[in-house]
Amino acid sequence: MIVARQKKRENIAEYLLYMWQVEDIIRACQGDMEVIQKRIIDGYRNVSAETLKAIYDWYENLCEMMRLEGVMESGHLQINKNVLLDLTDLHQRLLKSTREPLYGTTFFKALPYIAELRTRSGNRDIGDLDVCFNALYGILLLHLQKKEITPETEKAMHQISQFVALLAEKYKEDKEGKLEL
Repeated sequence: MIVARQKKRENIAEYLLYMWQVEDIIRACQGDMEVIQKRIIDGYRNVSAETLKAIYDWYENLCEMMRLEGVMESGHLQINKNVLLDLTDLHQRLLKSTREPLYGTTFFKALPYIAELRTRSGNRDIGDLDVCFNALYGILLLHLQKKEITPETEKAMHQISQFVALLAEKYKEDKEGKLEL
């Protein structure tokens, strides 16, 4: 909850990846608050009882939302889908803007990798940003599992990361009212 708030304020891309990770953690704990308490919440040190209660409530609410939305096995919460929809809307506006040539250039450098990943996924209907975030999350999981990543994949992820980082920066500027398209 504390990390999520900070990430949402500072970097929307990191926030979304973090929230996907939280969804997976909840799944690993089977949505059981006793398990979440032992494995996650009890690990918080030097926080007030009030903060611990807020963290517990946050996880409990997420578990309930996952149950209600039918994503306890797979998929993403609507709140996370909405973030991706907001980013997609901004992405489209940035591509159309003549004031953001760097954005378009950065996107088009990543586009061949996005297209290749889309083809590999077997889902031709998946959006560009869905492909990017799925790839970034997949790399995150590979790093956590200490699995080898090929140089070709590293190159692709570098381009995609640069693109998503720029999108996140533009999102923050937009939310602060500093982005003029």
